[in-house]
Amino acid sequence: MRKFLRWSAVLTAMLLVLAACTPAGSVESAGESAAESAAASLDPAAACDADEFGCVEVAPGEPIVLGTELVITTADADLGQDSQFGAHVAGVLKNEAGGILGHDVEWDDQDDQCSSDGGTTATRLLVADPQIVAIIGTSCSSAGVPAAQISSEVGVLMVSPSNTAPSLTAPDTHEPFYARTAHNDKVQGAAMATFACDVLEVTSAATVHDGSPYAQQLQQVFADEFVAQCGGEITAQEAVAPTDTDFRTVLATIAATGPELIYYPIFTAGGAGMTVQARENPDLDGVVLAGADGMQSQNFLSVAGAAADGIYTSGPDLNFPGSFYEETFLPAYYELCNCEKTLSVFHAHAFDAASIVFEAIEEVALEGADGTLFIPRTALRDALFATSGFSGITGTLTCDATGDCADPHISVSLIEGGAYSAVWPE
Repeated sequence: MRKFLRWSAVLTAMLLVLAACTPAGSVESAGESAAESAAASLDPAAACDADEFGCVEVAPGEPIVLGTELVITTADADLGQDSQFGAHVAGVLKNEAGGILGHDVEWDDQDDQCSSDGGTTATRLLVADPQIVAIIGTSCSSAGVPAAQISSEVGVLMVSPSNTAPSLTAPDTHEPFYARTAHNDKVQGAAMATFACDVLEVTSAATVHDGSPYAQQLQQVFADEFVAQCGGEITAQEAVAPTDTDFRTVLATIAATGPELIYYPIFTAGGAGMTVQARENPDLDGVVLAGADGMQSQNFLSVAGAAADGIYTSGPDLNFPGSFYEETFLPAYYELCNCEKTLSVFHAHAFDAASIVFEAIEEVALEGADGTLFIPRTALRDALFATSGFSGITGTLTCDATGDCADPHISVSLIEGGAYSAVWPE
């Protein structure tokens, strides 16, 4: 109802202006015309007809349904389940506070399988349901590319907590209904290059990617920045397939080029296999091994085992300011997941993604005479993209024109004793 109150004040002001400027004898007719025009602009049916993609209609007492599209199976399930718990915590706390304009939040959880095919299938399932207001997802950029296109074609807002490929928010490839609260890998790649140059003081490096938008683009940013920042030499840039299990040949090829560091920002299964096999290659003794946030999960530690010790991984800095994360978010997360450790590193970004969606819904929703809530899809997108100065767990979020909303902070962790320990920045 608050929008009606706000617009009632605007309407009153309009009528006063018209009364002052309209010739005597015509105030009543002019006032009626202005009132009719303003009322039409406030009529939910008219607003929905005017929106290119219409409205989601939520009946009195019914929940507002959002989708999640995250990797919740396969070896990378920790990444998606971690984000799913983060989004669900936001829903739990919102419902405890009265919901969104009196409506509870409910979720439809789908699996992006960290793949293009998975992203395509999951998005089509979600957008086929006219009650899905927005989607929190995807986990992986490979799923995000088709998902962003499909959801944008039908006007369903998508906000990813962990897609980091630069192309997803590049001006020439950005899809209009896609945004993210995760960092852009232009930031992560540059940060890892700084760490390699300034802290590790290496002068040569090789990279490996698995063909995914995430890995391919991140290793390229790192390589470019490594050369630009410290004049370092990139001795090799190799590629593997996401399904590969034998990395001995590519590791031997890299070893022959003599790098001091290998940066392989791939995912759990491939990253663990490459780590174990790199440790077995005597020609790589003393070479620094480094990965990224796709290898920051409890499952990676379990699969890689003792071979993971001594590896550096770049990713989001989880040293959050304030007490909310430690005192409110984490207890709720642990209760939902029935666990004692967070599964991966994008749970807070998922919480923030859900939170800015909730705020955007509250900004644009219109209530009909019978209490039905109308949520215009294009207006929702516009409100989300207008987010500015939002105080989230991960920082102060402001969305730009192509959907980068993050307040990005990158850290580098060292795996020691089967655990991640942040070592940079100090």
